[in-house]
Amino acid sequence: MPPLPIEVQASEKQFLGMPPARFLRDYWQKRPLLVRSAFSGFVSPIEPEDLAGLACEELALSRLIQHDRARDAWQLRTGPFPEELFPTLGERDWTLLVQDVDKWDADVAALLAHFDFLPRWRIDDIMVSFAATGGSVGAHVDQYDVFLLQARGHRRWQIDASDSPPLGFRDDVELKLLREFAPTHDWVLGPGDMLYLPPGVPHHGIAEDPCLTFSVGMRAPSAAELMGDYIDTLASEADESLRYGDADLAPPKDANEIDAEAMRRVVEALNTLRFNDPDRLGDWFGRFITQYRSAGVVAGEGDTRSRIEIEFTLDHEGAVLQRHPFSRMAWRRAADGGRLYVSGQDHALPVRDARRIAGSERIDGSAYAALSPAGRDAVHALLLAGHYQWLSDDDGE
Repeated sequence: MPPLPIEVQASEKQFLGMPPARFLRDYWQKRPLLVRSAFSGFVSPIEPEDLAGLACEELALSRLIQHDRARDAWQLRTGPFPEELFPTLGERDWTLLVQDVDKWDADVAALLAHFDFLPRWRIDDIMVSFAATGGSVGAHVDQYDVFLLQARGHRRWQIDASDSPPLGFRDDVELKLLREFAPTHDWVLGPGDMLYLPPGVPHHGIAEDPCLTFSVGMRAPSAAELMGDYIDTLASEADESLRYGDADLAPPKDANEIDAEAMRRVVEALNTLRFNDPDRLGDWFGRFITQYRSAGVVAGEGDTRSRIEIEFTLDHEGAVLQRHPFSRMAWRRAADGGRLYVSGQDHALPVRDARRIAGSERIDGSAYAALSPAGRDAVHALLLAGHYQWLSDDDGE
């Protein structure tokens, strides 16, 4: 069998250059893929000036990376930044990066619809970077999947797709930059081209000219993060009566020894705390993953209207509820119906309601009417908690 191509050409019907099932089978978390013209004729929905303005906002997560070529020195600064800073940066060797731009810009968020072949809860955010000519963040490696879409200008991407690339970091910079980097592939991407990188592939991007790059990053908690939250949840829900026990204790050979029998009892005590119920385990993960890496806090804005008032507004005034951009939702099937998870909280609902609410960015009168009484109660509670906002006339379709 010939080796799989690392570069393909997209078509009008297949923006990955192949069916999604084939991409998931052959490339996802396995090998890099460059897709030429993945978004043919792509025009960036955001301008560099817009990104700079967003980086000045208090709640936006932004970074500025500058490279002194003469000394090979790197400087990292975090936002928010004053507006007067950007005209002083010069025309070379700096990069501005802003996380979660999809939460701030609806046109950027619309790009996520193209990635519906992936579980939505796996997608973290769209980071947008602007790089002046020569701008870079250095050779590095990510521990999550990422799709790098060139939105404007041109960026040279080099990757090391070898089996065992060196992964040691430099100790003279605050960024996690690779000490050694020997690229096996070298490409220049133009608008609409997209590079997919699975976790652990060293890569280095350098702006050939002033350019914008969109990074669609995945949510990939480490085993340590999963274990930490899992154990915290187990401990907080543990019954105090569940303790280490030694009703089968026999006189020890040495009273100062922690013997094998003692360790067996320790394991038994710990095992009593496991989530033996699959629904409890599923509820824990649903809460965890919809809260993991949350960049913004969702809070109610004092809307105290009753459910009857909300129903009247939706049914008779044509109003629409828009999900808060920082509100994350997912759902699953449980033994007794469905579960809806919203930014770390869970709601027991009929499966149909859980699926509809999780899959709808907006809820109008007809969508609301299609919900069961429990589903309507959930929407009401989510509105009061700030997970929905009333869509104004200026935010129309």
